[in-house]
Amino acid sequence: MTRRALQLAIFTLALSSAAAQDTTTKLHQQLAKVQAEDAKGPFHADWNSLANYRTPTWFQDAKFGIFLHWGIYSVPAFGNEWYSRNMYVPGNAAFKHHLATYGPQSTFGYKDFIPLFKAEHFDANQWLDLFTHAGAKYIVPVAEHCDGFAMYDSSFTTWDAAQMGPHRDIVGELATATRAHGLHFGASSHRAEHWWWYGLGRTFDSDVNDPTFAGLYGPAAKMALPGSKDDTKEPDPSHFEQWLPPDKAFLEDWLARSTEIVDKYHPEFIYFDWWDGQPEFVPYLQQFAAYYYNRSAQRGEHPVLTYKIEAMPANAATLDIERGKLDALRLVPWQTDTSISIHSWGYVEHDEYRSARSLLHQLIDTVSKNGNLLLNVGPKSDGTIPEEAQSVLLQMGAWLSANGEAIYNTRPFSVFGEGPTKFGTNSPGKAAAKNTDIQEYTAADIRFTIPKSQSPESPTTLYATALGWPTDPTLQIHILGSNLPYLPHPICSVTLIGNSEPLAFTQKPEGLFITLPPTPPNDIAYVFRIDAHPTCSKPNHR
Repeated sequence: MTRRALQLAIFTLALSSAAAQDTTTKLHQQLAKVQAEDAKGPFHADWNSLANYRTPTWFQDAKFGIFLHWGIYSVPAFGNEWYSRNMYVPGNAAFKHHLATYGPQSTFGYKDFIPLFKAEHFDANQWLDLFTHAGAKYIVPVAEHCDGFAMYDSSFTTWDAAQMGPHRDIVGELATATRAHGLHFGASSHRAEHWWWYGLGRTFDSDVNDPTFAGLYGPAAKMALPGSKDDTKEPDPSHFEQWLPPDKAFLEDWLARSTEIVDKYHPEFIYFDWWDGQPEFVPYLQQFAAYYYNRSAQRGEHPVLTYKIEAMPANAATLDIERGKLDALRLVPWQTDTSISIHSWGYVEHDEYRSARSLLHQLIDTVSKNGNLLLNVGPKSDGTIPEEAQSVLLQMGAWLSANGEAIYNTRPFSVFGEGPTKFGTNSPGKAAAKNTDIQEYTAADIRFTIPKSQSPESPTTLYATALGWPTDPTLQIHILGSNLPYLPHPICSVTLIGNSEPLAFTQKPEGLFITLPPTPPNDIAYVFRIDAHPTCSKPNHR
């Protein structure tokens, strides 16, 4: 090595050391801030204190949000958004694809996709125009996926979109555009899984082993307990005793990064992925929740924090069920998240897309059971949204524009609905198998909601949404039979949204029979507004 090269190496090492020391200082300052906030309250880092949390009205009114999985993984656009992990899993399809397309992982690793992630056509306001037309009320970009690349301007890593790749604060731009469009802004963090994300990259010659890139790939820890038969397959996500727990340094870094998102972007909604259910996360989750709730209250904001499986008590945050459903009404508000694309959350080539009809049926079913739908979209690496996704979103928006009074600002009826189609589980803590939320419904499947101002025991307006159009000219609603107590007031009128004329109806012990118009107003779902009142003496029926 020449003298000049040696001097350059020493200078680079000194800069790296100084940057690491600066990051450590900032981390300790952030953790101290979290501790100070906990001491002030009113929320404190224990479940009893956090049980005082209440779901905000805005979330119960909103019903429909957009999730955004966008990151480096959109560059290879192969398989799914786990490409960053799978390309280091020997035998995996992504591993083979990577070798054939880009060469060995020792010479072209995941880090080498970063300069190719240019986001040259990304326009946050164009995205928000689309999401607003789709009928969404809150927007949740992924702030950091499991790959360790932050999509925001972070104080705790240089591996972020503000300093690399597009050199833009993606989360910050989306936050500004979201609020300018009058929508609620949120963010998600999948950082918890990063502990073991790149672990298999250490088992062969790859760039994961190079300490120069530890800021992106580290800690790349082992995933399963010693003696696991197959370390390429994740252990059961409902059995965290099968996973090696993270260490204190990682947990403190997770807490600092997570609370930094709160401080910089003031999200009204925070989504955590599933692995923070690992028992070692409990005190850090409690600290985060207390900090988030307290800081939001100081700003006059009303936050939502979601959890998966059994990571938190039901009264301390909001349950999220990934790609799944409930088969009954839940008294506490909840959320399901699913993707407009079937095979991946992030953009991949040759993916398939769900129909607007399928997704609206899921939204209608979810809302009837006191839930929200967070629908994911995966943009391309250049910042454009796939045309297939745009088409579906606009179709959803058209239906919601006409029928949204049965969705937005509603609350569940005392009975969520009726019909033959059922979902396989009513266990909120059970992880759903991928795509089990895709179902076909019949004309006999009907879902109910009421305006939020009314009582589910005695409403004067009931929305009954049929998920199909009967082949005969009559729709029967069984639970509205004349001898049943679910709607205690006499029915005054029945109207079909999208049809100008009141509908004839007959109420018998075996149900309410509604005479349908000759043609349906759309080809997705049909909202019947049923008005009832104690003083109704001349109902419109024959």
